Amino acid sequence: MASRPGRTRVGKYELGRTLGEGNFAKVKFARNSETNENVAIKILDKEKVLKHKMIGQSSKGRLKEDEARKYFQQLICAVDYCHSRGVFHRDLKPENLLLDASGVLKVSDFGLSALPQQVRGDGLLHTTCGTPNYVAPEVIHNKGYDGGKADLWSCGVILFVLMAGFLPFEESNLVTLYKKISKADFTCPPWFSSSAKKLIMRILDPNPATRITIAEVIENEWFKKGYVPPRFEQPNISLDDVDAIFGEAMDSQNLVVERREEVPAAPITMNAFELISTSQGLNLSSLFEKQMGLVKRQTRFTSKCSANEIISRIEQASMPLGFEVKKNNYKIFEVAPSLYMVELRKAGGDTLEFHKFYKSLSTGLKDIVWKAEPIDEETDGASAST
Repeated sequence: MASRPGRTRVGKYELGRTLGEGNFAKVKFARNSETNENVAIKILDKEKVLKHKMIGQSSKGRLKEDEARKYFQQLICAVDYCHSRGVFHRDLKPENLLLDASGVLKVSDFGLSALPQQVRGDGLLHTTCGTPNYVAPEVIHNKGYDGGKADLWSCGVILFVLMAGFLPFEESNLVTLYKKISKADFTCPPWFSSSAKKLIMRILDPNPATRITIAEVIENEWFKKGYVPPRFEQPNISLDDVDAIFGEAMDSQNLVVERREEVPAAPITMNAFELISTSQGLNLSSLFEKQMGLVKRQTRFTSKCSANEIISRIEQASMPLGFEVKKNNYKIFEVAPSLYMVELRKAGGDTLEFHKFYKSLSTGLKDIVWKAEPIDEETDGASAST
């Protein structure tokens, strides 16, 4: 494949536009000139890395307990402050913690954070996101979660890492990793004090309903040792102009929402958690829940047609079968660019009837569908839904 004129090349990769930029690196869009595959490449500023002595920052290993407690106290205060304003970080990890010139901890990278307007009617968040080793069990379960409790779990993992020098949950296989997280299957090193162990065990409680709260953490005896409550200074400046500029942007219609159900047939890009959970061989639900004998019957197919065309074809194929199509809370997942996955799920009715319905429907959709075999599951109910 010929290289485009004027484009910078790094080895076999042809660099394009800048996707993101930080203090020490840029992320650029790139294309493999041999395979035409699209990738993202992170480019580090070598001079800045050397100047700020970042190469040796990971060589110290674990912190002493008093030092780890000091940073943990600052972390809890910062996270508590965010929660008091209705902001949930959702990606807390050591890589997102910075120290200023005075050694004061700062929380950074709020790219995955959620605001009050993103909480659904059930009072929970529903987007599965974060870094796998630090994510709370309830986030993986994909049934809704309290952002504050999930953030606190991540803080507990961070405390463990600061004191141990390694992760409490670390596996090369994601399924095994999630299974350990779900059961809080970890062991504290022998150099942890008994009071530190007790606190970590209460934070890394896989049941969010019984997990310790931030208010209780602040009252914990281990936490309170040497603790100085923070003073949040109010800058003596007027924010009227800033508020005026961002006033329109903060309108609820302009916020990034968890999932706005009334959006027309636009595809939802699947993240790694969702893609894994929809793979038959990697379905994680059996790892986290006792089977109650009441599960939904579902099948999936993929298509390269547009989302609107898929919905239109489903309507066309259903009507000759005597069905009235009602569009309600449907989702089409974009697995890859121009490749969409549709999940057809039985909301109720007889399992055999659902099988007959899907067989007839798939015949009418055969021109646009790469058909997957139905999953044999048992349930009671009545009607089908996408």
